Amino acid sequence: QVQLVESGGGLVQAGGSLRLSCTASGDTLTNYPIGWFRQTPGQEREFVQGIRRSGGRIWDSDVAKGRFTISKDNSKNAAYLQMNNLKPGDTAIYYCAAGRPTWDTIFRRARDYDYWGQGTQVTVSS
Repeated sequence: QVQLVESGGGLVQAGGSLRLSCTASGDTLTNYPIGWFRQTPGQEREFVQGIRRSGGRIWDSDVAKGRFTISKDNSKNAAYLQMNNLKPGDTAIYYCAAGRPTWDTIFRRARDYDYWGQGTQVTVSS
């Protein structure tokens, strides 16, 4: 089974950018669609963006539209979330998750995903 590790979080001022990485081991990310989620205390995990196994088509969300971009580099066994024009409301723990190899779509519910990283904290100051 695949193991995921996120990195790239940190403290940034509003308007700044961060690039989160999701590195896989134990299996190849070629087999998995990837979703990025975020979570704040007391809230459920919120879908940010998703990308299918082969890359290409992206599933977007209102919070990400026009500011965030998910990508997948199967040769590096990694996925990324480029976040631009960050806002204080983007402060959260960000998680990557691997879906099932059989999916031909991206699901937006956290409970549909089988594999999760430990998360990386993103803090945006005003």
